Amino acid sequence: QVQLVESGGGLVQAGGSLRLSCAASGSIFSINSMGWYRQAPGKQRELFAAITRGGSTNYADSVKGRFTIARDNAKNTVYLQMNSLKPEDTAVYYCNVDRVTWITVWGTESGYDYWGQGTQVTVSS
Repeated sequence: QVQLVESGGGLVQAGGSLRLSCAASGSIFSINSMGWYRQAPGKQRELFAAITRGGSTNYADSVKGRFTIARDNAKNTVYLQMNSLKPEDTAVYYCNVDRVTWITVWGTESGYDYWGQGTQVTVSS
């Protein structure tokens, strides 16, 4: 099985920075795309940053130029550097991986759509 463990959330003043991490554990052979979602109170969960295994990135307009997603394939970890934070960035942040392949005694197996436990980010004005 695969588990995603997030860290790095907290309370910060507007204009400040935070760095989130999300580490996948298990006998992982490879991970496809990794992404960060967030869900503010009363709103739907939204994807705002994603990165492919090769390192190509995409961002929602709301975070472009302020947030940076990165990954370390050797550590099966995805990061999110958040700068110039705004009160409207307040939300629970979740990491997601779309496909994980791991090694078994029979070869390889894949699983899909894994989520981290979520971490609260609060930006005060």
